[in-house]
Amino acid sequence: VQLQASGGGLVQPGGSLRLSCVASGNISSIVGMGWYRQAPGKQRELVAVINSDGRTKYTDYLKDRFSISRDSDSDKSTVHLQMNYLKPEDTAVYFCAAGSTGMNPEEYEYWGRGTLVTVSS
Repeated sequence: VQLQASGGGLVQPGGSLRLSCVASGNISSIVGMGWYRQAPGKQRELVAVINSDGRTKYTDYLKDRFSISRDSDSDKSTVHLQMNYLKPEDTAVYFCAAGSTGMNPEEYEYWGRGTLVTVSS
């Protein structure tokens, strides 16, 4: 399985960005997909996950501004993260992850390389 993330960049405070991550390869093993982020000098933290049945889980303080979605076809599965009302503290490298463990992202087998989101005026 390969994960390719896109959509990061520079945005002003209050703006929006949409991240996407395409999973390809042996995607039949993928049940859950999600996003983590790691800010400079901080530990990696979960942002959101979405299961193949549509269930979602968010870090509580992000769920009012961030929204995760997913679409799939026969040869790829894509997870999106819509981020609104962005704040400077949202600046981080955002990592896409996927795996067979559904709503337990800590055990996901597959990780993307990350895409940088910078929120600054």
